[in-house]
Amino acid sequence: MPSSISGTADSSLSAAEARHHLAVQREMADGRYPMPDDVVTGDEARLLDGALSPQVRAAYLVEGEGVVDPEAFGRGLGEALAASGVKVHENTEVDGFRTTAGRVTALRTGDGEIPCSAVVIAAGMRSAGLLGSLGRPLPLQAGKGYSFSVDLDPAPRHTLYFGERRAVASPIAGTTRIGGTMELSGNNNRLDWRRIVAVALASRHYLGRWFDDPDDLVTLIRDPWVGGRPFLPDGLPVIDRVPGYDNAFAATGHGMLGVTLGPVTGHRLSEYVTTGRRPQALTPFRFDRGRQ
Repeated sequence: MPSSISGTADSSLSAAEARHHLAVQREMADGRYPMPDDVVTGDEARLLDGALSPQVRAAYLVEGEGVVDPEAFGRGLGEALAASGVKVHENTEVDGFRTTAGRVTALRTGDGEIPCSAVVIAAGMRSAGLLGSLGRPLPLQAGKGYSFSVDLDPAPRHTLYFGERRAVASPIAGTTRIGGTMELSGNNNRLDWRRIVAVALASRHYLGRWFDDPDDLVTLIRDPWVGGRPFLPDGLPVIDRVPGYDNAFAATGHGMLGVTLGPVTGHRLSEYVTTGRRPQALTPFRFDRGRQ
């Protein structure tokens, strides 16, 4: 898998600052994967990836970390499910539920009802509306992020994290995907071009002057995108049975860590769905924790 680099890139950040980032990541890793002993400083920092600019003065390499292509991941997951006999309803929007005596008995869609024995609402920002239709709304807020693709020369070989600018560049599908920002402007998908420009400008500290004028970005970049990451007020997701329903569950509010935490969320929640007993690990993520 590709590795990731975290680097400092301007005079306001010293090697000591980079070491601080390394210490935080080492604590988060908790010994579960190898971390470097120290950062690389000075001109040697650029040797970790040829795409890094001379402005980068400190960096470190985490072997084994990688990047997921979300489109390829979605396709692969769908193909694996279909191969296992699971019926996948594509391009089908769920707009409500049929309920009977505290149970969800069917999903309501534009193509008719789909009977179900249990339902898991894991629809990102759309989870709020779906849960609201069950009378159990959640105060989800969209933390909007932006990204775009660009062909760079040289292109990054690794995923590059730009710690102090809160941005990232990832090699995906033969190009470089650059993303960042955390915009709180309501639950919508309106794209603010100024945010795209801000991310691009931030990346030049690390990747060099790959464009001269922001007006050039219109022709240089492809597929500008904005999406809302679902956040709850306390920053933790909800992974629990929906109160008042025996067979409805929610898994949402993972913020920027949806793909990262998806596998363990699915593992623990499937245990809950099949046994009816909440795993101890899910206790902090109760639906009603804010009302206690």
